[in-house]
Formats: sequence, structure tokens, C-alpha cells
Amino acid sequence: MSNQSPADKLPSSDRLLDLLLDALLKRQAMRREEAAKPVSGPEQPLPQPAPPTAPPPPVPSAPVEESPRQRMRREPEPGEEGWEPPPQLPSINLGKTLSRLLLLIAVLIVLVNLPVARYGVSLARLKPESAALIIRDGLILKGSGPEIYKLEDNKLRWISSLDAFEHLGLKWDDVHIVEDEFLARFEQGRPIHVLLKCQDSPHIYRLENQQKRWIKDIDTFLAEGHVWEDVRFVPCDYLREIPDGLPIPEDAGPPPQP
Repeated sequence: MSNQSPADKLPSSDRLLDLLLDALLKRQAMRREEAAKPVSGPEQPLPQPAPPTAPPPPVPSAPVEESPRQRMRREPEPGEEGWEPPPQLPSINLGKTLSRLLLLIAVLIVLVNLPVARYGVSLARLKPESAALIIRDGLILKGSGPEIYKLEDNKLRWISSLDAFEHLGLKWDDVHIVEDEFLARFEQGRPIHVLLKCQDSPHIYRLENQQKRWIKDIDTFLAEGHVWEDVRFVPCDYLREIPDGLPIPEDAGPPPQP
């Protein structure tokens, strides 16, 4: 009997084909195994956005050279060679000028309001105002002289003293300065005197220059043009404190005390 196996009994061509087929199947199996394995390798980085490009730095311009003529015309500036500070302007002393002006104004105000007349009328009131006056009784008028008048019944009554002026309750704002021609339009009335008397004494006194002048009797009283409406009653103590002046008439003798 023969010792050959059934495979040995195959023809040589079939056997060769079987070997080729086995080799192909092994190679396919190896390729599948390689394809199933994970591929290990360096990770590819994700693409990053490109950074913004910075603007190019400015190119410094070259200094312009000045011509000699320009250097001669242009004055040197502070910090440059040849620069000198400008000369200091003279001060006008504004504070001193203002103080002198205020002082001058104050002096003018004082001079304008300074009493210059006998009865203290200031320059501010020494201006004619007759054109604006309404003629009426009770007006207090003054011309260029020291006399002050009260207009009554279209007549000028001279206020004989400052005491009479004050006893009438007048003040200097009541006085109207007028032209002498305006005063000449009116007749002269009897003067206005202040006559003082107290209840406990029969004597009557006329107040002049802060002195009391004793009127001797009723005839002298009437001869001086006085009326009883001129008499003012005051306390006797007040009369005694007023210094004595010359009596009326002056040869009447020593004046009696109230």
C-alpha cells in the first residue's frame, strides 16, 4: 500500500493554487488587523487666528535746517542761546490810584454838604429853585443873605433868630434857596420872634442868640410889633436857666427874673 496522504495525491497545480489562496487570506487578515489598530502619532495643532498687525512706527522726519537769514530774523525762544527775558513794564499802581480816587470823591462830598452860610446851608442847596415853587403860605425862603423868611399872607416875615427858627419846629430841609429878585416880589411883614413867659410871672422875654431879653412894658411890647400869638408859655425854671441879655429898650434897667 502506498503511504501518501490525500493531499499528496492532489495534482501539483491544485496544490499551488491552494497555497496561493492561503497566502492571500493571511495577508488580508493582517491588513484588517493593522487597519483596526489606532494610529498613534503627534496631534496636529488647531490653526490659530493670525495676530493683528501693528501699524508701522512713524518715521521721524529729518529736522529742517534753517537758513542763516531765517536764524537772523527769528528771535530766540526761552531756553535757547541768546534769549533774554522781556523788560518789566512799569506798574500803574492800580490800588493806590483807586484809593486816591475814592479819597477825592469823599472830599468832594464833604465840601458839597459842608455848611457855608450863617445858618448852615450847604453848597448842595445853594441853587435857585424858585421856578419849581408853588407860592403858598408857610414857605420858608432864603436869598443870598443870611436872613430866613416865612411867607404869610403874601408877605415875608423875617425869622429873627436861630432860636425862633427852632421854636417854630423848622428844619433846614424846609428852607428853599431862591433868587433875591424872587424875594423882592413880596412885601415885608412883621418879624417873627419867640416870646417866652411862664405862668407865675407877669414878665415877657424875647429870645435872641440863646439869651432872654426882658420887654419893659406893654407899650414896648406893642411898639416892637409883637402880638399875643407870638408868646409861648414855658416853665419858670426853664426861663431862669436862660442867660439874660440886654433889656428892651436897652436903658430899661436890670431885667427882673421870672
